[in-house]
Amino acid sequence: MNAGKQLLKRLPILAALFTAGAIATAQTTVTIATVNNPDMVVMQELSHVFEAANPDIRLEWLVLDEGTLRSRVTTDAAIGGASFDIVTVGAYDTALWGANDWLHSIDELAASHPDAAEGYDFDDLLPAVRDGLLYDGSLYAVPFYGESSFTMYNARLLDEAGLSMPEQPTWEEIAEIACELHDPANGVAGIVLRGKPGWGDNMAPITTVINTFGGQWFDDEGRPTIDTPEWNAAISFYADLVQRCGPPGVTGISFPEALALMSQGRAGMWVDATVAAGFLAGSEAGADIAHALAPVGPVAKGNQWLWSWNLGIPTTSDAVEEAFRFIMWATSSDYIELVAEERGWAAVPPGTRTSTYERAEYQEAAPFATMTLGAINAADPLDATANPQVAPGVQFVQIPEFQGIGNDVAQLIADALAGNITVEQALERGQRAAEDAMQDAGYY
Repeated sequence: MNAGKQLLKRLPILAALFTAGAIATAQTTVTIATVNNPDMVVMQELSHVFEAANPDIRLEWLVLDEGTLRSRVTTDAAIGGASFDIVTVGAYDTALWGANDWLHSIDELAASHPDAAEGYDFDDLLPAVRDGLLYDGSLYAVPFYGESSFTMYNARLLDEAGLSMPEQPTWEEIAEIACELHDPANGVAGIVLRGKPGWGDNMAPITTVINTFGGQWFDDEGRPTIDTPEWNAAISFYADLVQRCGPPGVTGISFPEALALMSQGRAGMWVDATVAAGFLAGSEAGADIAHALAPVGPVAKGNQWLWSWNLGIPTTSDAVEEAFRFIMWATSSDYIELVAEERGWAAVPPGTRTSTYERAEYQEAAPFATMTLGAINAADPLDATANPQVAPGVQFVQIPEFQGIGNDVAQLIADALAGNITVEQALERGQRAAEDAMQDAGYY
């Protein structure tokens, strides 16, 4: 009886201790949707450092390929699905999402959570990249990495073939060198280029080719200009190049597949994102890799794109403060220092901060740094085509309708690259689909 009374007396104390313990170990789950590019894989691998410093937060990851990520997060945002607390959004999406009230304003979050933003230094963000993330003067995402595009080539293969790469090659020169290097019998493709369908996949490099051949997606009133001689010349050139002097299975090649071929010395050159240079530097073929500017055609602009992958917080998130803490950490100069310590300076996320390019360690480890920064600063989304266009963008057009139109055309172009339909058929069908979409949207 006495023992029972003693237990009853202790119950309030035990309950209090249990509650205190539960509070101490309570965690908020922050769900992150991101793309499976190498920089993001590193972010996930190093995120244990953030969790150790923030024991009240548990990170949950959904890592997808580019096309699937774009579709999944856009659909979730449009229907108010509230599946994610942090989303990886591109330079195309961010301002559009801000206009739709799908993302929290970073400026407002920084004002309401000053401790999390302390020491972040927003002024250190590269203006060319930061400006692309603004809507109505407010920042709606923070850049994880930024990029332009340029030519990466295996200098050893060119030397052995008695070839040289101009600092500013033309597409004709690229094709000539690539086909000289092409040696499928020994497992070497002359060039690797993207062919996997998607507005941000095969159409990213292809749109820069179109720009330099004098074409563009739309005129300044929003009328599609896809079935034009300029598009025909650009797509015919690209299809011929990848079919004659590229690896087989072009429509299955995206960024990771091309990176693997270049890393293993199985491709002579690659025209793609400058961010790839850091990963190639540490690869099997790293010592052989050199760089040149993105190729030009008859038109000498619109050849180098401007892109960034960014972290934003959907307005449907119920863990906004915790999500904000993470994106401040993952896009900070301290995170760049962490990657440098763990993976080397050549592997740090590029294209986001002025201070990165001022570091002697980075300049020494990344001989491509100066060219990358120059390409980012030279890319002009407001003047990337021969004639005025309906909206800004180098390798995309920043209107809501572009995503659907771009994906439809990308699939048609992939069919042409695979030889399933002619270039003329692809462009005719693409023009009709784009006209229907733009008329439905009320552009004309």
